[in-house]
Amino acid sequence: MSSAQNQSCLWDSEDTLSLLVCLFHRVEEWAGLGQLEDYLSVLEYVLWVFTPLAVVFILPFLIVIFLYLSILFLHVYKRKNQLREAYSNNLWDGARKTLATLWDGHGAIWHGYEIHGLEKIPDKGPALIVYYHGAIPIDYYYFLANLICRRDAPATLLVQPAAGGVQRDPRASGGVRPCPEERTPPGHLSRGVREALFSDETYVLHWGKRRGFAQVAIDAQVPIIPMFTQNVREGFRSLGNLRFFRWLYERFRFPFAPIYGGFPVKFRTFLGDPISYDPNVNAAQLAEKVQQAVQSLIEEHQQIPGSILRALFERFHTRHKLKDPPTKLD
Repeated sequence: MSSAQNQSCLWDSEDTLSLLVCLFHRVEEWAGLGQLEDYLSVLEYVLWVFTPLAVVFILPFLIVIFLYLSILFLHVYKRKNQLREAYSNNLWDGARKTLATLWDGHGAIWHGYEIHGLEKIPDKGPALIVYYHGAIPIDYYYFLANLICRRDAPATLLVQPAAGGVQRDPRASGGVRPCPEERTPPGHLSRGVREALFSDETYVLHWGKRRGFAQVAIDAQVPIIPMFTQNVREGFRSLGNLRFFRWLYERFRFPFAPIYGGFPVKFRTFLGDPISYDPNVNAAQLAEKVQQAVQSLIEEHQQIPGSILRALFERFHTRHKLKDPPTKLD
């Protein structure tokens, strides 16, 4: 309908209904709704073509998610008695056990997570665990969940030597206090930013001259247990070695770099022999011994450079015969 016809329509309308019909046609023309039928036809064609494809590809994906959630539910249900007891004692203890069970199940299902050498952690008393820090320390979460589920959260503190932040005395149950910048203290989670951002599939340690964790162990007179998780860099990768992100961190200490991954690669956590407290060893010497111990775990259990594809295949076969039987997550 042309503009002249619209004007004639408005003037020639004899009743309210005719006027409303005329106005509707004017709005339709102004909004371009005259082609609406053609648009709907195209949309119908697109839906007709892509709906079968969506069903073919999305439905199996949804089924896999459903299977994963079903297995996770059964994993939690298997420990219902343990969780019921935890909730009856203390609400927060029950919540902690529930979260630990969920992480425990996720590690078992998604990464076939195993721990080797769990017996090296003392049943009683504190210890300092020093570990290689991946792009995301997801192995730490799995490891801690395993301890909570099996040992009811022993007084073991974890530390990554490339970090700074707050200090928690391993001899005490609380009392967090600030620590000097030159010391790298332990905490429930101490983030090794430099190693997380700048290490890669070659698994190079970025500890620098950090020795605060060693001084804390000496002050507390506790052993240090080295830890490394096989393929942790293949699970998640960081783009921190790109020039812009490295400059951003070095210039502003802004720890931002894109991380990608989440691949269901095989994770095995290895604990080394405890390095006992020795009053004749200073912090520098102790830090060097710990670094060598972690490096030895990497050299023994990690094929370098790491490969995501190879780490995926390790879910289905064992690359080499392990010295000790693994502690698998139920």
